Amino acid sequence: MNPSSKSKIGEEPVPYWYSPPSFRVRESFDEFVQINPDLRVEQNSNGEIEILSPTGAESAYRNLSICVQLWNWSKKFGGKSFDSSVLFTLPNGAKRGPDASWISSDRWESVSKPDRERFASICPDFVIELFSPSDRLSILQTKMSEYVLNGIKLGWLIDPFSRTVHVYTPSNAPQVFDAPLQVSGEPILGGFVLEMKEIWAEQ
Repeated sequence: MNPSSKSKIGEEPVPYWYSPPSFRVRESFDEFVQINPDLRVEQNSNGEIEILSPTGAESAYRNLSICVQLWNWSKKFGGKSFDSSVLFTLPNGAKRGPDASWISSDRWESVSKPDRERFASICPDFVIELFSPSDRLSILQTKMSEYVLNGIKLGWLIDPFSRTVHVYTPSNAPQVFDAPLQVSGEPILGGFVLEMKEIWAEQ
């Protein structure tokens, strides 16, 4: 195998050792992303790259509803909100992109401006993961536990098909709420209430 080959997915040769759902590449993560700009990828704490499945139109619509509600709240109450296109470098070295997230103003200001333009080295205060048909719930649950271990104060795993919200906090085991009409971010996100009407799948 030619060591100078680049890990362009869909072209040969591809110098990685594949073990679903993650693999290693010769390049750095930054280089791999530049070579494969159309892929949605993350990197786990072992340095392995994980390719994320694309989502359908309904899932994209639900996620947009979540991000818009969070963005509207953050514009009024402060902090920075982000959609699923972001990647954060967590303290354990993993690069993760939650479907929606929020960071308090003081913590965000502590991140250098050059770092903000890349994969900012910070764990959000609040994250949301939205389950879609292309996901495995167990993988999302593991990811939520990783967020907790790396410093989130609040996390929601939303399953629109079972109409459940799994709530993660550092001090308690995950709690599951069935078909709530609203979910409150108190006390971490004072005044934030997520309206679920546009998020629940039709039954």
